[in-house]
Amino acid sequence: MTDPNIFYKDKLQTYQQVVSDLQKRLVVLSTLRLLTFVITGIVIYFTIPNWSTVAACTIVGLAIFIFFLSKYTDTKSKRELHKALVNINEEELKISSGDFHHRISGDTFQDPKHFYSLDIDLFGIGSFFQYINRTSSKEGQVQLANALKANNVSNIKERQEAIKELSQKTEWTQLYAATASLINTETPALAIIHWLKTHKNVIPKYMKWLPWVFTIVSLILLVLAIVKVLDIAFFGYWLFAGLAITGRYLKKINVLAANSDKTKDTFKQYASLLLQIENETFSSELLQKKQEQIRSESKKASTIFTEFSKHLDALDNRNNLIGAIFGNGYLLSDIKNTYKVEQWISEYAYKVEDWFEVVSFFDAYNSLGNYAFNHPSHVFPEISKEAPVIQAKNLGHPLLNIDKRVDSDLTIDNQQFFIVTGANMAGKSTFLRTVSLHIVMANVGLPVCAETSIYSPVKLITSMRTSDSLTDDSSYFFSELTRLKFIVDAIDKEPYFIILDEILKGTNSTDKAIGSRKFVEKLVAGNATGIIATHDLSLCEISEELNDVKNYYFDAEIVNDELYFDYKLKKGICQNMNASFLLKKMKIVD
Repeated sequence: MTDPNIFYKDKLQTYQQVVSDLQKRLVVLSTLRLLTFVITGIVIYFTIPNWSTVAACTIVGLAIFIFFLSKYTDTKSKRELHKALVNINEEELKISSGDFHHRISGDTFQDPKHFYSLDIDLFGIGSFFQYINRTSSKEGQVQLANALKANNVSNIKERQEAIKELSQKTEWTQLYAATASLINTETPALAIIHWLKTHKNVIPKYMKWLPWVFTIVSLILLVLAIVKVLDIAFFGYWLFAGLAITGRYLKKINVLAANSDKTKDTFKQYASLLLQIENETFSSELLQKKQEQIRSESKKASTIFTEFSKHLDALDNRNNLIGAIFGNGYLLSDIKNTYKVEQWISEYAYKVEDWFEVVSFFDAYNSLGNYAFNHPSHVFPEISKEAPVIQAKNLGHPLLNIDKRVDSDLTIDNQQFFIVTGANMAGKSTFLRTVSLHIVMANVGLPVCAETSIYSPVKLITSMRTSDSLTDDSSYFFSELTRLKFIVDAIDKEPYFIILDEILKGTNSTDKAIGSRKFVEKLVAGNATGIIATHDLSLCEISEELNDVKNYYFDAEIVNDELYFDYKLKKGICQNMNASFLLKKMKIVD
């Protein structure tokens, strides 16, 4: 079993050394470029009378300078990539120490009307999303958030296998993340997809050969002018013919060029991610399916993206005034490049969305694989439809410090309902969120925080936090009722695991006790499975009438005039409450 921290420390040292070596190489290459420039200038100065020697020295010097410049550019790209890898490993070590609250919280994905996300701290500061997220793109963040909110109980084993495989490819997932982190996209993927799908061609198909014919004519006129068969003026006038033809389409080409300029870097950079996916070998079915999505063409998706990037670069060269005038005047370059861009769009516009989706899928699933790698003591639940809904040994909350966390065993059968009582701060709410996260993580395909787990897949629905709404003009109590109605309507359609925390808080204690009892009886009568935490001990009496209802509690004791919690789930009904003791202890009352 690999210790993640040892792995990250080892990789951090390795990549830091590589960055240092590359930095030294950049200094050498910069020096060589400068020397080449100086030496070439000196040689030219001393050979000026001999123009053939000057020309030769200039060409040789320029070639050497370009060579060193190319090497410098490549080395700089490698250095930036390895800097990103250094950052990744530094960040992993910080997160493992509990320092992760500075990361993206995902609060934009929070939805109070969702089945469970608000109640179990799935998003926000200190949330599970903030802890697990390693995505480098907004699209990857959306994919990860959607996976956590999906409530999907099908194909869990397929997702487990994919996550297991990615957890064993940490070097690859880090390289992917580092590459993705260097992508600086000006336009969101959705906007690019919309543009490609709605673009209407500017250049008619019949003009495909016109730039080539026009270029040949231009060359012929130039040759005839050089050999003095025609006056050079004819070649000059021909420039205006090319500009006139281009001018007919100029306005629409300008619009296309403006859109292209915003997307060309995206396609260039996404091509590198697609290439990494294409070149990797995957054994799990889900990852192979995703890989197949970008291999369905006669050419690889990375190659297709690279080609488009080159077409966009060529169109972008029109921004050079001299090149634009002579290129369009003699070669019809705008028309030629626009035609190539539009033919690419016509052929691949409706496939780009799939390719973008694969890139963001791996961005999201690498986070899941990374989580599995970081928690080797966690277990992938054994999926079984015959077993209890949850049968877990030493189940704990994954965000709690392992040295302080208290784990509990849990076995809850299908159509069983647990009533959990306990003193304030004894651990009821933490336990409910622990069970909730077990279900969510198991459904996603993640390993869960337990020693062992057998799980019969079920969707989750909760009511643990309710707030009034000034904008909707709804009271706290009405919001509670709306949530409970939402639960009742949902379980009428399909089975859910229901988790409730102190329902009907917005009414008096007598009314609350009666209402809570009737609601739990309705759920049990509907063969629901779930847990309710409450301070109302009278609710525990239901277990005497209904065999499917079981009582559990979290205890609190006063030891040496101090409150003591063991945070252990126990069978039975809690008899010790702590409100009066705490009021006296804090000298609020006598």
